[in-house]
Amino acid sequence: MSSIKEQIHAQITGALANASFPIDSPEQLIAAFPAGADTTCQVGDVKMTAGEAGTLLKATDFPFTSAKQVADIIVDRAGL
Repeated sequence: MSSIKEQIHAQITGALANASFPIDSPEQLIAAFPAGADTTCQVGDVKMTAGEAGTLLKATDFPFTSAKQVADIIVDRAGL
């Protein structure tokens, strides 16, 4: 079975599957999620909204060029 980190990573990547990259700002990133800041990734009792995930990002992280890059940084900083 895959880890929580891998599952959250897959959910973030999936949620951004239709996003247009590059994404240059936190606002653009939140807008790229299907339900905006309310888009939720959940594995067991670990739950994170896109809005919460966005607080883990820094201005220097932008621009993002892929969904994988976004997911890599979020799961790393979330300490999953």
